[in-house]
Amino acid sequence: MRYVMKPILAAGLSALVFSAANASDPVVVSSKIDTEGSVLGELIIQTLERNDIATQDRLQLGGTSVVRSALQAGEIDLYPEYTGNGAFFFDMTDSPVWNSAEDAYQTVKERDAEQGLVWLQPASANNTWAMSVREDVATAHELVTLDDLAEYLAEGGVFKFAASAEFVESEQALPAFQEAYGFELSGDQLLVLSGGNTAATMRAAAQQTSGVNAAMTYGTDGGLSALGLVVLEDSRGVQPVYQPAPVVRAGVLEAHPRIEALLNDVFATLDLVTLQSLNADVAVNGLSPNQVARDYLDSLDD
Repeated sequence: MRYVMKPILAAGLSALVFSAANASDPVVVSSKIDTEGSVLGELIIQTLERNDIATQDRLQLGGTSVVRSALQAGEIDLYPEYTGNGAFFFDMTDSPVWNSAEDAYQTVKERDAEQGLVWLQPASANNTWAMSVREDVATAHELVTLDDLAEYLAEGGVFKFAASAEFVESEQALPAFQEAYGFELSGDQLLVLSGGNTAATMRAAAQQTSGVNAAMTYGTDGGLSALGLVVLEDSRGVQPVYQPAPVVRAGVLEAHPRIEALLNDVFATLDLVTLQSLNADVAVNGLSPNQVARDYLDSLDD
């Protein structure tokens, strides 16, 4: 749950956001309603609890606009958000800053500081739109980046791509990839599926439906490794960067200054493959986000 409509701010909101917190009150931790939000939320809660910072669990509160508005209103204290969503929060969708990890982070950090919201360090994992291929195809043809894919296609490589109509038609998605990397997929090389569910596109590639060997995905989709798919690196930075990071009310951080270092340490470990694996444990292997977070934090302590 990355893309959002710009929320409408209520009158008097800033005063609520900037209000001080009491160190004796539990930190109210929330998340979005998707799998990754639950995993990240559990990592935050359990990290704080392990370090004697009491929390209140309000995970899976809703979509982006719901959770963001709750943070701004002071109804929750902390939740994981994506840097690229700043494009929508600040009505900056046409700005190139979102295509750079560092620029995107610095922009949301500076803009939200004005509202009393503090962005902690983001994970290196990038949950953006991606083009992924079957692992056997990637290995056989040494496909690592989208430049490699362009070369493979130019040489007549067999390729059929499953995607949503939105991905195929949106100027920010497939057309942007094609323009930047210099390839063009024909109608015979596309399988357009209704809806925007990456579970369906990944399944088509894994099962080679109608000859499909590649799929539209998000960078940290849990099904990638389980279904034998590999994300091709967007080395030219075509897509906006969506790195997850904890966002906390300034007053809460003042009351609990240890939160910053504790969560920075955990999020620093969340690279692309790690977050894919954690998501897969929930989405594919059926474990609870609570268990997945506990096992992962235990492994960091070993």
